[in-house]
Amino acid sequence: MSSDSPIVQVPEPEETYNSQDLIYSAQQPSQPQQQQQQNDQMDEFDNHDAIPQKLKLDLRGTRMELHRDTLINLPESLLIAMFPNGLVLARPPDEYEDDEDEEEDYDGLSRHSVGVDEQVNLVDFDPACLDYVLKFYTHAAQVRDQNQQDADLQRLLTASAASSPVYYTLLTKQPIIVLREELEYFCLPTEKNQDAKHLKLESGKYLQEHDHIFDALQKNISRENNVAEQHLIDMLCDAGFQRDDRWGYREIEPLKTTIVSMALVLLKTIGPNNHMATAQKLFLFWRKPARKCWWDGNTVELKDQTIRLWARRTWTLELALV
Repeated sequence: MSSDSPIVQVPEPEETYNSQDLIYSAQQPSQPQQQQQQNDQMDEFDNHDAIPQKLKLDLRGTRMELHRDTLINLPESLLIAMFPNGLVLARPPDEYEDDEDEEEDYDGLSRHSVGVDEQVNLVDFDPACLDYVLKFYTHAAQVRDQNQQDADLQRLLTASAASSPVYYTLLTKQPIIVLREELEYFCLPTEKNQDAKHLKLESGKYLQEHDHIFDALQKNISRENNVAEQHLIDMLCDAGFQRDDRWGYREIEPLKTTIVSMALVLLKTIGPNNHMATAQKLFLFWRKPARKCWWDGNTVELKDQTIRLWARRTWTLELALV
């Protein structure tokens, strides 16, 4: 990425992980005997892949089952938000299984008495957001299958198979542009004795209702005359977004002054206009999410009260393939 790019690559962690490492972290027993016992317990899994075929998740009280491949193929930025510390899939050491006061979860099953296949993993993540992403993935897969029957696409595949591996990947898969925003807001009363809790609630509703994707960035461009940010909007709109698009998902996080938004669109690769040059640029973000952060402030009227409302917006841009 060039130095004037408005969106920067997310720094690589000190340790490198692959997609399965991100959602799998085995608990290490402290004794050799425990190691052997754990190995025996894990015999049900394939030696080369210890992640079960289906994972049971509890997302803030909503139960969901996800196939392993579906979970692994989710956008990296989404997996990091869902599992910031990784997903531990291992039974606890036997030394805890003899406790007389063994706790039971709300299923009536001891958390120590089930195997990894039956383990329910608690995830502090909005199930509505995950449902939005999964439905879009299903739609993208249907579009991909339809495009495979297109005669023009088959000619492009034949021409690009040898000349450009990137072209071939973009044409045989359905690329998805993933844009995620985390908005932290701060409201400053202009008068004394204003109810801070009430102001935070109303400020969140106000920002949630203003859900056009590019409005805030466009205001920042107008204020600072940032050409690179304008190029970012132009590139995204050429790739599949519309300038008046709204967020597909936008909700206030519980007990926080934070709003999380997501928008997914199909990346244009075929059609009357040649979008492949833009598609190649966005291909750089495949499994490499990039971020942009900025502040904006406005004076707004909420319930006949004037407040100063500040927002810190963090965009994460990524490309996914289905």
